[in-house]
Order: sequence, then C-alpha cells, then structure tokens
Amino acid sequence: MPLTPKPAAAGVPAAGTQRKTLIQKFTDLCVRYVERFMPDPFLFAVILILLVVVMILLWVPNASGTGILTSWYQGVWGTNNIFTFALQMVLILVSGYTLAEAPAVKKGLIWLASKPRNQVEGALMCFGAAAVANVLNWGLGLVVGALLGRRIFARLSNANFGYMVAAGYMGYMLWTNGLSSSIALANTDPSSKLNVIYTLTHQLVPLNLTILQPYSYVTVLVAVVALALLIWKMAPQQTDDVDREALLAAESTVPAVPVPVKGVRRTFAERLEGLWILNVLLFLAGATYFVISGFALNISSMVMLFTILAALLHGTPIRFIRAFTEAAKTCGPLLLQYPLYGGIVGLLAYAPDSHSKPLQTVISAAIVAGASVATLPFLNFLGSIVISLFVPSGGGHWGVQGPIAVAAAQQLGQTSPEYLGKISMSVAAGEAVANMIQPFWLLPVLAIAKLSVRKVMGYTVAAFLVGFVIFGVAMLIAPHV
Repeated sequence: MPLTPKPAAAGVPAAGTQRKTLIQKFTDLCVRYVERFMPDPFLFAVILILLVVVMILLWVPNASGTGILTSWYQGVWGTNNIFTFALQMVLILVSGYTLAEAPAVKKGLIWLASKPRNQVEGALMCFGAAAVANVLNWGLGLVVGALLGRRIFARLSNANFGYMVAAGYMGYMLWTNGLSSSIALANTDPSSKLNVIYTLTHQLVPLNLTILQPYSYVTVLVAVVALALLIWKMAPQQTDDVDREALLAAESTVPAVPVPVKGVRRTFAERLEGLWILNVLLFLAGATYFVISGFALNISSMVMLFTILAALLHGTPIRFIRAFTEAAKTCGPLLLQYPLYGGIVGLLAYAPDSHSKPLQTVISAAIVAGASVATLPFLNFLGSIVISLFVPSGGGHWGVQGPIAVAAAQQLGQTSPEYLGKISMSVAAGEAVANMIQPFWLLPVLAIAKLSVRKVMGYTVAAFLVGFVIFGVAMLIAPHV
C-alpha cells in the first residue's frame, strides 16, 4: 500500500495547546539533558573503559599498566574474547529481524500499523507488540517496535518519532523474563560456559524455577501495565526534526528478488534459488533435532528455531538469503562495540597476582556484604544495574557477577535450585532495567529507525525509574514465595 503521510486524527491537540503534566515536564527535562550530554554509544563504551581503568588503579592493589593493557587486549581480541557469545547474540538479532520481514509477519505488522489514530495509540501499539515479541525472542522484540514505529510514523504527520521508537524499546525490558533469556537458558545447559550455577554446584536450574515462577511472570504483567500508563502520560506535545523522506524511502526498500520473465528460461542456479522445498527441508531438519533434543531451550537452539522459521516463512532460498543479508546491516554498531565490552570484561577480571582480588569481585562483594537470605536477591539486583553499565549483555554479565552471587548464596547455606534460580533472575532483572539507560542494545533499533541515541534515550530514563521500582520490589518479595 502507498506510504503517503496522513494527518493526525481529529481531537489531537496541537503543540503547546495543553499544559504539560508532571511526567511530561520530567521527560522533557530528560530529553533536553540527554541531547546535551549523551555521547555516541561508541564513545560511551570508550569512556567506560577509561573509568574501569581508573577504578582498577584505585581499588586493585599492585595493578600495573602492562597488566591492565594485557587484560584489556585479551578481552578484546585475545584468549578471553567473547567472539562466540557475540556471534550468538548477533545471530539472535538477525534471525529475529529476518523473521519480522517474512511476508506473513510483515503483512501482520502493516495491518497493526494501520490501526493507531494518533501518536499515543501508535506508541502503545509499538510497546505492546514489542513486549509480546520480546517475551518470545529478544531479537524479534528489538526490531518489531522500530519497524512498527517506522510504519506508523509514515501515516501520522504530527507524531514524535523518537517517542514512538522509545516506547517500542521499552518492551525490551521484558526479554530477560522471556523464552530467550540468556541467563535462564544457560542455567539449563550443562555444556554452557555461562552456566555458573552448574560450574559451582553441579546443579541445573530448569525454566520452571526461573522465568515460569510467579515472581517472574507476575512482575512482567505489572511492568506492562505500568509502562503503558507511563507511555500514555509522557506523550510529548512537540514533534521532532526527523527526515521523513529518508524513512519513507527506507520503508519502501525491500530486498530485490528476481521475478521470472515469461518466455525466458531460468538458469539452473536461478531454479535452485527459487526451490522452496530446500527451505522446507531445512525447517524439518531443525524441527526434528529440536524434538530429538527433548525440546532443549538454550541460546543456540533459539538461534536455530528462529532461523529455520524465518526460512520457512520466506518461501524460497533467495528471498530468505536477501532478507537475512538486509537484516545483518543493522549489526555493524554491535560488531564494532562488542569487542570493547569484551575488553571491559577482561579488565574487570584483572588481578595482578594470586593474592589480589579483581575489580569485579571487589564491586560484587561490596554490594552483597552483610546480605541475608531475604536481601541477597535485591542486593544482587542493585549490583546488576551497576555492572550492566559496564557489561550490557545478559549472558556476559552473568559470567562476571554470577560467581560472586552464587558464592554469596552458598555462604548463606542456600544451594537449592529454587533459591539459585532466584539469584540468577535477580541479576537478569537488573540487566533488563539497566538497558533503559545503557545505549548498547539501542544500536540496532537506531539503525532501523535512522535516529540518533539522543532522540530516544531521554524517554527511556523515565522507564528505567519505573522498572527499578517494579523489579526491585519483585526481588524483595521473591525470597518469600
């Protein structure tokens, strides 16, 4: 259908015709300061590296410049790099985006985008769709909100695009409690390097003791309601200066797929590229293995499931290949910055000698010092928010904080899978909330929306505060249920 802009629905007030609510005033303040002080996410990562180096010099005795540099290198490109995990994360994102661009799914998104009558309804639509998608797969959830926002903005001339994209990104707060939660999935896999609990206690924690617990799914429901109310109340009265023509051009661009010309024989290669049965065989092979594996849910199986489902829904191999290639274009910023965060992980683990504690141990131990059985999950939640600023990845972050969190539980005599599941989810909750103020996972969203981080993050600061309260209360309640 043509992407001609339509005016906003009747009854939507023009800019400046209403007095701003308290939430709108606070959001405007956040937007103003973020636009003034927030650097590009790459520079944000560089600043974090420098901050960690200063903290090492202050809190890690006997630290040397050579040792610090070596630890940084080993985390970025050396033996302690996070390349395998980074590739898994990129594949989850790309497979989710490819699935969202499948004809059947895309048709559904276009239908949803046709329903909102004003920017508030549009923002709530972006948030609702992204929230549902994030519970299923965070890669799909990240892109759905941005794609919907782009299509809705094409229809509503008086909408604030940054506000709608931010609303979609708020749905990402729910991914750690969903089916693609890297920490919860790692807990189920004895072969995973991220299964800290199995490494330390030789126990597996199934999903019914983490994301399927009431303290998890009830929190998700409460967060959905609270964030929806926030989105409604924070709606800006002013539009933003977004290049609408560039967005419309991007929305109209689809991967070129050769169309058979009548009377012209296709080559053997072209026939293979259009052989839909190959995609069906790929799907059946993957689905069969999933059944044979006992429906094992882990990071690799989630990548496989979304890849084969995307292949099936795209029909022909060539359509799937080109959609996947187009989706991969959003990963450039991630590929650039993931090594830097690997370097931060390396720095956090740096210890000059066997008698010195690395910075990650110093920070984590300080946060959980004096914890009790009832307060440990909440203190881990607080620590997780801090550590997520330096390691914005659920799995990689668990690798940093997890050993300290599990060791603290062991010191309290709490080694049951039930309690350790709560410990792992407390760390996951902190990472989920911190994503609202850590710009790393905004990068693919910004690539799709063609926006700068300054247009979006001002709105997500308020979401961080709401999430902090909701998930924080959940972690205080979790030990008692």
